[in-house]
Amino acid sequence: MGFISIQEAMNKGSGKISIRGWVYRERGSNKIKFIVLRDHTNIIQCVIEKAKVGEEKFKEADRLQIEASIEIHGEIKKDDRAPTGYEINVDEFNVVGWCDTFPISKDQSPEFLLDNRHLWLRSRKMAAIMKIRSTVVGAIHRFFRDRGFTEFDPPIFQPTQSEGGATLFKVDYFREEIYLSQTWQLYAEAAIYALGKVYDVSPTFRAEKSKTSRHLTEFWMAEMEAAWMGLKEATEIAKEEIKFIIKEVLEHNKEELEFLKRDIKLLEGYADAEYPTIKYKEALKILKEKYNMDIEWGKDLRTIEEEKLADHFKVPVVVTHYPVEAMAFYKPEDPEDPGTALCFDMIAPEGYCEIVGGSERSTDIEDMKKRLKKMGEDPKNYEWYFDLRKYGSVPHSGYGVGVERLVSWICGLDNIKDAIGFPRTMLRKSP
Repeated sequence: MGFISIQEAMNKGSGKISIRGWVYRERGSNKIKFIVLRDHTNIIQCVIEKAKVGEEKFKEADRLQIEASIEIHGEIKKDDRAPTGYEINVDEFNVVGWCDTFPISKDQSPEFLLDNRHLWLRSRKMAAIMKIRSTVVGAIHRFFRDRGFTEFDPPIFQPTQSEGGATLFKVDYFREEIYLSQTWQLYAEAAIYALGKVYDVSPTFRAEKSKTSRHLTEFWMAEMEAAWMGLKEATEIAKEEIKFIIKEVLEHNKEELEFLKRDIKLLEGYADAEYPTIKYKEALKILKEKYNMDIEWGKDLRTIEEEKLADHFKVPVVVTHYPVEAMAFYKPEDPEDPGTALCFDMIAPEGYCEIVGGSERSTDIEDMKKRLKKMGEDPKNYEWYFDLRKYGSVPHSGYGVGVERLVSWICGLDNIKDAIGFPRTMLRKSP
């Protein structure tokens, strides 16, 4: 008989089956052993009786510890007393891999679990999050491909900064200094002249000296760039994308969301709601009038201010037209609203804050040179980027979604480190 997954066995409901997996829990007496077995699909209780398997084989069962791997052959039946409503009466079993005392038990510290991430990945919590993450990334690909976007991959080694020199990771590149990618954007802008609309999901690196629960030094960004696109269209696509992703997770991962104790009704509301768009100056007005927070014009919004805004609207909110002086060199000034940039952030509720950031892209070479010099950058290093404005430039826009921040919000996680398999932070580079 061929092996099937635990979930397939439970879907079958009765009859002879063969499954395999790892010991999730174990208990018993000198006559009967209860093994809760897990695989990548679910858990199920298995009953091993000495009278059925024989004394020598039962001794093997008695030696089984958590995380030992075994193959089981037996008969499945419905049993409401069992953890997942089904039980297998074991006819025979085979131990594939014995296990020492597993180092992870209840009530371990977060740091201990991070130190042992290679083992903690086996937990049902991490498995649930990784399945949701997979759905999120798959949904991103589907969203853009269904809308005629072409996947375009950027270089990871890049000669210049794009998001601020303070967060660059320097690399010794054959005795020359280059940097790990902060974003694909500059290269995506080159691609739109050939492909029109492009997207990618790729690793991103920021040397931020931050120890918060919201920052990683290595994370994944889902970015898009499109020719002939203005700010308003970009913000609307971003709203559609986030709603689409939430709907995909609700369709494919309800069991995982329930295991994580996520409020599914809340997510359903986010998937169907209208997301408001406001300008930076309106955000300052709301913060002052509703929360008595007097923010000086020109200051970027901090986490605490973003939390209040999202709390005010109860759904993701798009904030546009931040002060141009606080923005990257490629974010242009709005000619109809001087002093503000044609840019936006999307802020998620429940304290998860910025999950999307984007803008129109400047086509004014001289203005970009001036702003680069103000940042201490040499404009000569960006000549290839300026070429894009010399040879048939067109209006264009793009944005990026932080995959881990989005996963954290959808899953309701306390810490972004759990949104990726092996997190990298200022203080963590292993395992």
